[in-house]
Amino acid sequence: MQNSHVKTRLIVLSFLQFAIWGAYLTSMGRYLGGAGLGTSVGWFYAVQGVVSIFMPAIIGIIADRWVPAQRMLAFCHVMAAVFMGITGYMGMTKGAAVAFDDLFWTYTVAVAFYMPTLALSNSVSYTALNKAGLDTVKAFPPIRVFGTVGFIVSMLLVDYTGFQNNYNQFFASAAWGVVLAVYSLTLPMCPVNKGGEKKSLAAAFGLDAFKLFSKKRMAIFFIFSMLLGAALQVSNGYANMFIESFGGMQEYAGTFAVEHTNMLISLSQMSETLCILLIPFFLSRFGIKNVMLIAMLAWVLRFGFFAVGDPGVPGVFLFVLSMIVYGVAFDFFNISGSLFVDKEVPESMRSSAQGLFMLMTNGLGASIGVIAAQEVVNHYTANFTDFAGWPNAWYIFAGYALVIAVLFAIVFKEKKA
Repeated sequence: MQNSHVKTRLIVLSFLQFAIWGAYLTSMGRYLGGAGLGTSVGWFYAVQGVVSIFMPAIIGIIADRWVPAQRMLAFCHVMAAVFMGITGYMGMTKGAAVAFDDLFWTYTVAVAFYMPTLALSNSVSYTALNKAGLDTVKAFPPIRVFGTVGFIVSMLLVDYTGFQNNYNQFFASAAWGVVLAVYSLTLPMCPVNKGGEKKSLAAAFGLDAFKLFSKKRMAIFFIFSMLLGAALQVSNGYANMFIESFGGMQEYAGTFAVEHTNMLISLSQMSETLCILLIPFFLSRFGIKNVMLIAMLAWVLRFGFFAVGDPGVPGVFLFVLSMIVYGVAFDFFNISGSLFVDKEVPESMRSSAQGLFMLMTNGLGASIGVIAAQEVVNHYTANFTDFAGWPNAWYIFAGYALVIAVLFAIVFKEKKA
């Protein structure tokens, strides 16, 4: 394939990959809250982290040794789409009587097959770019940006159609998944390694990277990665239903923010796309410690603006600021942290170390964070449609991020250049 054709094919792959996620990730809490399952929202977001602890490693081993990555990608998306469709079907048939068990277990299977595809789609892209003789470092980031575009487009479609309020968001995700499953089979063949280098089971699962905890500086970094990772899914899980709660107040009922919350939240992903471009400048000027501190303080502002904002004027502009700082909070932490790991560990351990970073942040950190956040929200909001207790919850989340930032500033020592 010609280089431009390869890039176009991979742009479509990236777009569809994240459109699947964007259909429900930011709006699922709103549907669950309206269905009477608001007290269990945290479990639906936490299970993504739980399955991320082991499923990507298992699927990755299969793709490395037996099944080409593009076929494994198609299989995982078919399975995820089937079970996400079943989740939507259960929501449709049960209606107002839907219970936790009606949705949770099929949803869990769906995300168990979806989460490994985040790494598989990268593998397929890298293989295609290498076959085309392109530099992955230069060629892949502009392609990956279209993943965020896909996420945003899917969010906006779910908002425009009204699916953010009901089970149809699961059907939308399943539909995107079927399209990508079929499309994956048309992508370039990826090699498998049936023989060759033999790895221990620990190495295959990336567990050898835990040796890095023997180094004090890396241990501190990974522990704080887990602690800050606790903030990653909190606003995804609760921001939509929080803003919706203002609809019960006469002065805010029918406002744009209440009626089109997903559209408002999509500003977070737009900010994320732009903030990626700022990372090289900030890293070269301020170093990894200060960039990570900026990310932590951005999380303080993300939650703090939610606590003091409202859907009216001028309060809605505080919500907009919360969406804007999200790009800094997310990118400066995730991408800068990944670059730090890449520079600090030996080449032979880079893949395992990146897996450990993802495990500590999106696995353990995110899972623990949303479960803890669920307890906080349940305590302060006896009824999820009431506004009164929400600011207290957001202040607690902001205070947590501030404490992490202060401790990180004191404990973590940056290596002198």
